[in-house]
Amino acid sequence: MKWITMIAVAGLLPASILAQEKTPQLGKASVKQVVAAMTLEEKARLSVGMGFKISGMPAPAKKANSENPKADSVSKEGFQLPPMDPSDAIPEKVPGSAGRTHAIPRLGIPSITVSDGPAGVRIDPFRNGDSSKSFYATAFPVGTLLASSWDTAMVQKVGNAFGEEIRDYGVDIILGPGMNIHRNPLGGRNFEYYSEDPLLTGKIAAAMVRGIQGSGVGTSIKHFAANNQETNRNQINTIVSERALREIYLKGFEIAVRESDPWTVMSSYNKINGVYTSESSSLLTTILRDEWGFKGFVMTDWFGGKNPVEQIHAGNDLLMPGNMPQKKAIVDAVNSGKLDEKLLDRNVEKILEVILRSPSFKNYKASNQPDLKNHAAITRLAAAESMVLLKNDKTLPIGGRKVIALFGNTSYELIAGGTGSGDVNKAYKISLKQGLLNAGYTLNEKLARSYESYLKDEIVKHPKPRFFFMQPTPIPEKKQEMELLNQSAGESDLAIFTLGRNAGEGQDRKVENDFRLSEDEKTSLQQISEAFRKKGKKLVVVLNIGGVIETASWRNEADAIVLAWQPGLEGGNSIADVLSGKQNPSGKLATSFPMQYDDVPSAKNFPGRDLDPSAPGSPMMGKPSEVIYEDGIYVGYRYYQSFHVNTAYPFGYGLTYTTFKYSNLVLSSSSFKDKMVVRVTVTNTGKRAGKEVVELYLLAPSGKINKPEVELKGFAKTRLLNPGESQTIQMMLNASLLASFDTSLTTWVADAGTYHIKIGASVEDIRLTGDFTLGTSIQLQKLHKVLEPVVEIKELKPSSEF
Repeated sequence: MKWITMIAVAGLLPASILAQEKTPQLGKASVKQVVAAMTLEEKARLSVGMGFKISGMPAPAKKANSENPKADSVSKEGFQLPPMDPSDAIPEKVPGSAGRTHAIPRLGIPSITVSDGPAGVRIDPFRNGDSSKSFYATAFPVGTLLASSWDTAMVQKVGNAFGEEIRDYGVDIILGPGMNIHRNPLGGRNFEYYSEDPLLTGKIAAAMVRGIQGSGVGTSIKHFAANNQETNRNQINTIVSERALREIYLKGFEIAVRESDPWTVMSSYNKINGVYTSESSSLLTTILRDEWGFKGFVMTDWFGGKNPVEQIHAGNDLLMPGNMPQKKAIVDAVNSGKLDEKLLDRNVEKILEVILRSPSFKNYKASNQPDLKNHAAITRLAAAESMVLLKNDKTLPIGGRKVIALFGNTSYELIAGGTGSGDVNKAYKISLKQGLLNAGYTLNEKLARSYESYLKDEIVKHPKPRFFFMQPTPIPEKKQEMELLNQSAGESDLAIFTLGRNAGEGQDRKVENDFRLSEDEKTSLQQISEAFRKKGKKLVVVLNIGGVIETASWRNEADAIVLAWQPGLEGGNSIADVLSGKQNPSGKLATSFPMQYDDVPSAKNFPGRDLDPSAPGSPMMGKPSEVIYEDGIYVGYRYYQSFHVNTAYPFGYGLTYTTFKYSNLVLSSSSFKDKMVVRVTVTNTGKRAGKEVVELYLLAPSGKINKPEVELKGFAKTRLLNPGESQTIQMMLNASLLASFDTSLTTWVADAGTYHIKIGASVEDIRLTGDFTLGTSIQLQKLHKVLEPVVEIKELKPSSEF
């Protein structure tokens, strides 16, 4: 009777449901069982994304033919979209997202969505032509500003808010954080990245990843690796030594992988020592997985690499955004025996393991209503806490209800964040003008109207670019009207002049009129300073910038300088909080400010050279080129300190409105065994509550290889200390922090000898010192001999006179 009932019921069920019951389902069967049930075509489809749609650009042809063999859409800017599989032409789940994976319904595999970017969810503000309902996202402070906080707990809190927004907008994985090294101040995407130092980079990135993923969505740390420029980024060959690669350009990624378990890693566009990173098994399998233990999947940067079969072989699991030729190449390679299907299975398994963790797999229903108000409040506080006070000649904070003369284009048009994939569709942004008014200050109205009228006319002359990855034309700094300037100096209590800089994807910055001030900016600065000083009044300069600029030649014109970087959509309020004293600044520089560009150790070979100057190229795709990292390990402060080169503002530097005393340096032992505990007491000796960043630098003994004068090996930030209050900070040293990479041994080695600890408020402001010894050299785990340069590199080395 039981069999009769079952047969009768089965006869009533659709054939598709019966088939599905017999087919392994993701989440019910093991991942290996699901992969075993997949066809070769399905495996290839899951390894290749569903294509890329750019707003404003015609969609690519769906199918190539004899009349149109490429079936490409080509914009007037020369950007091409490869042919799309007709089955992929379905509406985006999240309009404006960067891409998605294929769904395989018969196996219970959903499509997952990925979105830019590192400082906020980059999606379309409106959908289906309906402007009555907005889908705006929070523009969080850019990476360099967050790193300037040196506060991992605060960054994790920002990450958690960011993750909530990612989840609530239906995105599974955010394409960030970006964590390449600030090798050169002209790097176009430095604003996305954290620091010139790999330890600070890794710790801040790990905090951001923990925060985002704590909200149930994934991250894709990028761009892996040595992607330190935008010029020729798709074809540049980065030639770098094994030691510099391990110590500087990979170390931050290693820390993030080990300490935060990112769901995915994004391989970069460039080659490393002759091989595209997305085609390098040495980088993606040997180092990332075998040595570091990475468990997630690797995706390409969009259109990255050349050979899809080599990418799959290397362990680059997902090719993004994906196109028909890639899928066909993978299927053909397996059928011809050029690609072992077991390698493809390996990659598919990694993708499925991440899909299992995704909101899409868990059927999370996106609210499309994130808590934007709360996230804006978090952004405002985080930006203010991270800003760096570079100079203060008894000028700040601004007391009372002052009348302020507000100069500078970006005082009225805040640069909240960078361009390209780092941009965010925000509902608003608070200008410094609005922030000061919100704080209760009065502005010189005639001067404000003059700037606003100028900007209104100039914006018409400088329309926004058609596509997100194109650089907008900067508006020239408004020239001063001398009568109005002198009138403002007489009527106002204080002058504030904001200098702005923006940059982004696809293009590096320039020395003239960017790293250096333009002639109009220099003239305005001099004129404003002179007019106000004649009246016995002060000038504050605010730097609303995405990358380092030259300051040494003009800083004496200012009485105070606040480095606001690009502070997100609440930026004007955050800056006003610092200027007014509502927020005591506690940020420290995460990157050095050189005296001049020629002092930068990579200045002589950035951004490299074209290998074929006559070859055609475009801003996005570039030309065949190479760059040799002759600066080796001597990047940023490692160079300035080791070669005794003065900086305008050193790494780790930042003032506050109070003062701090360092005392009671205690080491847990005079000799190193497995670990060393370092304790130091910090006391607020000033009159205002504030926070202090404590920095631990180490000078290691030189064995067979040269060592930098100092290296950052630890840091901690105090809680808010009231006047007279103290806190004891504890930092930990282990063997890996003592070690340098010995290329001849292919391992990290901590040399025997005396180690000098330097506790400071910056790399140049050392407050306490101590020593300990290591009796016998320690060799850490033996690593693989990979990624060797094929040409000799004449790397920088300190001369014996130092």
